[in-house]
Amino acid sequence: SNISSEHFVGMSGQGFSLGLAVASFEWMAAIALIIIALVLLPIFIRTGIYTMPEFLEYRYNKKAKLVMACFMLAFYILVTMATVLYSGALALKSIFGIKLISGIWFIGIIAGGYTVYGGLKAVVWSDLIQGITLLSVGLLVMFLSFQKIGGYEKFVELSGDKLHTILPWNHPKMPWISVFFGGLWIQNLFYWGLNQFITQRTLGAKSLQEGQKGILFGASLKLLIPFIVVFPGIIAFELYGDQIANADGAYPFLIQKILPPGLIGLMFAALFGAVMSTLDSLLNSATTIFTMDIYKPYIKNDASPKQLVYVGRIVTIILVLIGCLWAPIVSKFEGGLYFFLQVYWGFVIPGVVSVFFFGIIWKKVPAIAAIWGMLLNIPIYGLCLFLMPDVSYLHHMEITFAIIALFIIVVTKMKPLEKPAVLPVRNEIKLKMNNTIKIWSALLIIVTIALYFIFF
Repeated sequence: SNISSEHFVGMSGQGFSLGLAVASFEWMAAIALIIIALVLLPIFIRTGIYTMPEFLEYRYNKKAKLVMACFMLAFYILVTMATVLYSGALALKSIFGIKLISGIWFIGIIAGGYTVYGGLKAVVWSDLIQGITLLSVGLLVMFLSFQKIGGYEKFVELSGDKLHTILPWNHPKMPWISVFFGGLWIQNLFYWGLNQFITQRTLGAKSLQEGQKGILFGASLKLLIPFIVVFPGIIAFELYGDQIANADGAYPFLIQKILPPGLIGLMFAALFGAVMSTLDSLLNSATTIFTMDIYKPYIKNDASPKQLVYVGRIVTIILVLIGCLWAPIVSKFEGGLYFFLQVYWGFVIPGVVSVFFFGIIWKKVPAIAAIWGMLLNIPIYGLCLFLMPDVSYLHHMEITFAIIALFIIVVTKMKPLEKPAVLPVRNEIKLKMNNTIKIWSALLIIVTIALYFIFF
């Protein structure tokens, strides 16, 4: 569900304007996914949680769970859903001339109805089918793009300046020091390991090994995505740079130029399917958090499964309405829709990562430190954006994380838990790792290093 219109529109747009450096969002994610598969997933599966906020209840208390649940709901709708709706509507506008607002509502209504009557089972199968279709058509676009520009050697000759993955340490978007040693790690550990939108599949895996295999398969795809998405964006810059006013319109413009009408329709169908897949996954995650972490414990603790399903459907409709009303705001962000998605999640990510990190490694961190650590994220990160607007948001994440971490340490030293926190354990879950997982992980690390060596 991660591969969607924000990649083919937003990430490709950053390839158009920034170059291959944006590939680090995918390639570094592959390494982060290995850590999550080997370290975090065993902890979460052994605990027996259904949602990520639920882990904070077990480790801290219900208030900590509520704070995270509210944050997740708000930012799923106002940031992630808005980005996906806007990027999908932008593709509709670029290819078929449909008005942006009409496209947003069209996508939102279909995705909402699909989720209401499908549920997680439909989400999983739709992700599989639509993901395969989108990747297949994306590969076709990549090959045709290379053919259009005159082959790979000609591409390298023309685009040499844009084929570097490492940018200066003080770059306003992708400073190398943050990519390899700082803010991007904080972002990746949250997005891939603590984000219900992503983790809902692995938490529902039949076994630890099945969950790990799914994560490592996703990590393998991460290494492929920049070739399918970023390279065409760079090629669009070389071929049609003077004709494209908005970088986010680069990929739709490119496919109009290089694909025959029949294949344009196929590409649109694949892209539209991916948008549906992402939105139904997102809505399913949001409604699960609302029903399990807010409605049942705080509003109706004796709610039956049937009542929870009904409430989930009502909440889905409400969230779609909010998302559609809010989505046009993405167009106001000057850095492109892909960086809109990254920058504004910074109001949540450092605090949540800090709270999980210290909660796992330090058993005496009290709930008050976790709750205020998450709440302080918003003013600290907001102040960083205000005082240092020309500095990369990744540096802002680093500063915010450091301040919150220091706060948690000080509070814990002053008011530690009298007894170390003990997490529940499901003894029936076997945590033994087989050699296939180890070998697969090692190969992914080697390939990632090789990619950075090739495109240094």
